[in-house]
Amino acid sequence: MLDAGAGERVHARYFARQRYFAVDLAVGDATWNYGKLDAIADLTALPFRSDCFAACINIVTLEHVREPGCAIQEMVRTLATDGRLLMIVPHEWEVHQSPHDYFRYTRHGIAYLFGKAGLTDFTIEPVGGYFRLLSRRLLNGLQFFPGPLFFLAAIFLAPPALLLPWFDSLDRERNFTLGYICTARKRS
Repeated sequence: MLDAGAGERVHARYFARQRYFAVDLAVGDATWNYGKLDAIADLTALPFRSDCFAACINIVTLEHVREPGCAIQEMVRTLATDGRLLMIVPHEWEVHQSPHDYFRYTRHGIAYLFGKAGLTDFTIEPVGGYFRLLSRRLLNGLQFFPGPLFFLAAIFLAPPALLLPWFDSLDRERNFTLGYICTARKRS
């Protein structure tokens, strides 16, 4: 099991029964502890032999890679035949881990990158629609109100933010989304 872009290995606990390898470039968040990584490496040049992992996850990391197509091709290279990939990518998201924040993705962009990398049987599911996105943005707005103003702002922003996701079913196309949960398989 490869966690490509593992950060602080927060997903390791879900793979206690698998042999888990965490790799990251360790440049994202200066406050994080990268000391438990199995390898510090660029995702475009993974230090693993080809066809060695049964599965790979890449969770909200691809936006931090300067060459995302190359990174996906490297993950695929390390996957065994019929190996599985789980990737979560942002679409509408604030800039974070500056200056290492380069891209946002549409479902069409991810489908293109997956196809080019030789992945098949892929699914690309939106993480909510317009109303969930709007809810998230209202809650993000609380950061602009310091001290006692925070509580006043919360009185006005939190109630609609909590109600808006109930309307998400109205957005059938989900072109306004926080991001995408993607799964794929390496071709045999």
